[in-house]
Amino acid sequence: MRVMKFISVAVGVALLLTLAIAQQAATAPSTPTVKHVPITRAPVNSGKDMFNSYCAVCHGTDAKGTGPAASAMKTNPADLTALAKKSGGKYPAPHVAAVLRGQTITASHGSQDMPIWGPLFSSISQGHEAQVQQRIANLVDYIGTLQTK
Repeated sequence: MRVMKFISVAVGVALLLTLAIAQQAATAPSTPTVKHVPITRAPVNSGKDMFNSYCAVCHGTDAKGTGPAASAMKTNPADLTALAKKSGGKYPAPHVAAVLRGQTITASHGSQDMPIWGPLFSSISQGHEAQVQQRIANLVDYIGTLQTK
């Protein structure tokens, strides 16, 4: 009889501990993380398609830095619609191209959160430099169309 009482109490305590741990895990805020996936091939001739494939996950489809992965970043993604405004009213296309090529590292770029797209474009273009340049030029041109007036 004592053994049955002991087992019942032990099972009850174990059940209460399990429920308490499960409730604590359910209410604890989870830290968002960025899932790294292999680069896919977006059409080389469409800056908009490339933006949606490569940039929108962090910068958002509106390019304001509010994409679904933005909350997991160490530094908020840039509002790409304000680049011209921040540069005295002129869209800094050469700077944007340099960032994409990895020649200019920004706070969330390169070894930080944002991938360096130049080498990634080279890998999906199988080393064809003209195709890499075309991708970068079309992406830079598309971002230029997103500038606020």
